Amino acid sequence: MRFKLIITFLTEDRTDKVLDAAREAGATGATVINHARGEGLEPPKTFFGFNLETQRDVLLLLVEEHLSRSILEKIAQVAKFEENIGAGIAFQIDVEDAIGVSHQMRKLTEVVELKI
Repeated sequence: MRFKLIITFLTEDRTDKVLDAAREAGATGATVINHARGEGLEPPKTFFGFNLETQRDVLLLLVEEHLSRSILEKIAQVAKFEENIGAGIAFQIDVEDAIGVSHQMRKLTEVVELKI
């Protein structure tokens, strides 16, 4: 079984909705890193030395490769990345190897067999 890592940067207010949607689409879990900062095309605005940028969360989802594209599309839809500038981004990368996921592999085997 092969995996992909979906990395998502999004505004804090959308984290729970995106996580729920990713689970519905087949993700078996996630790691959430709170209060990250980021910059897009424009540098963040300041007001009297205080940053006006919104805090970001980072979601890390290790998902089975056959499910990864549908999970990624669901994340983009729920987070409204294409509709709202600055809402966030998500991308996936190949995972060469993973340890500690045997319990997920047993559960995912049935799901993936039905999908293929």
